[in-house]
Amino acid sequence: MLLSLFCGAGGLDLGFEQAGFDVGLALDRKADSVKSYNLNRTNKAARVKDLAGVSVKDIDKLYGSTFRPTGVIGGPPCQSFSQANVNQRVGDIRTALPMTFADVVVALHARHPMDFFVMENVVGLTLKKHVATLDAVEVKLKQAGFEIARLMLNAKDYNTPQNRPRLFLVGVNRRRFPTVDPNTLVPPTSRTPTVRETIEKLGEPTHFARGVDMSSNPVHVNHWCMAPKSPKFHQDGGVKPGVKGRSFKMLEWDAPSIAVAYGHREVNVHPSGRRRLSVYEAMLLQGFPKMYKLEGTLSSQIDQVSEAVPPTLAYAVASTIMAALRPIALAKTG
Repeated sequence: MLLSLFCGAGGLDLGFEQAGFDVGLALDRKADSVKSYNLNRTNKAARVKDLAGVSVKDIDKLYGSTFRPTGVIGGPPCQSFSQANVNQRVGDIRTALPMTFADVVVALHARHPMDFFVMENVVGLTLKKHVATLDAVEVKLKQAGFEIARLMLNAKDYNTPQNRPRLFLVGVNRRRFPTVDPNTLVPPTSRTPTVRETIEKLGEPTHFARGVDMSSNPVHVNHWCMAPKSPKFHQDGGVKPGVKGRSFKMLEWDAPSIAVAYGHREVNVHPSGRRRLSVYEAMLLQGFPKMYKLEGTLSSQIDQVSEAVPPTLAYAVASTIMAALRPIALAKTG
């Protein structure tokens, strides 16, 4: 049974569920994300909770009894550490959230030893100006008894049509699994699907309009986007192939997508050059199943899909952890 922190719309959790893990409790401060998470699951384990300063007592109360998870997973908000964030603020509360994750892991582990943890974040957390935060998190978790690895993984190497490098901090209970080296986990597993394979055959999306009813969209309830208004969308309905500025980025048909992180200052342009990507197209490029649905406004859905961990990448991490730990755990209990 797992605890999920900063669960968002459930991308990381979905990968772990597909690998055979159960999530007993999932927490996030955004109500729409929690609604999306629960909409796609029968156990409806997600709860709205601001995790800044969350305690074990808070977690027990939300779970309904003393919670003894075998692992903790989560992706603390990463905008403060992103290389794309040129307006980083001193004192941004989000810089403390990786340590919040570590504090919860250590407190739960002290009460009832856990098998592992997985914390996902941007690779920018390893840069000189941020690495002190990562180092402090690692020290705390190593002292608690975990063998730790920094795994630099790219979603495109794990059946995901997207070039999305990410950091996974993986810790394994050193005493319980002394032969498991987390540095050897998660080798690349598959070819990279292309944008063409993933979204070419979809029909045109609905353009946002006040009061639009997306339930009648024949493709998917999340297949909508803002109408193209930028002068970069020419009257003939196209832009020059390969246009990739800081904010206005056009995808290529026969390559993986650029990182799905679009919204306020990011315009991910459909390979046709005629419009933005729809939310549903972005979901598919993130590796979400076709039937997965997001709740909330268009803006909220854009945030949810941009902040998600690709479920296909999460599955690659989760399945190798399951393969490494399960035989040892069964041998100890059998």
